Amino acid sequence: MSLPGPFSDPRVLTLLGLLAVSTVVWLSLGLRARARDRRDRARSPLERIWHPQESVELTPAEEHAFGQVVSRLDLGSAGRLR
Repeated sequence: MSLPGPFSDPRVLTLLGLLAVSTVVWLSLGLRARARDRRDRARSPLERIWHPQESVELTPAEEHAFGQVVSRLDLGSAGRLR
């Protein structure tokens, strides 16, 4: 039984079949790589971020100024600092 129209050519069917198979392979390899990346990220500890206050002592005046700034911060309606 042959298909009517442009699908009657076996080359078209072969091309569509190859396109379908390559798409499935491409998607499965991409999903597999994403899952592997997630697993690797879950196993590794978070990177330590150095903060200047860890090694530089603040003077009492600097600590007071910092506390004044922080006390004026509040969360806006969208949950962002303003």
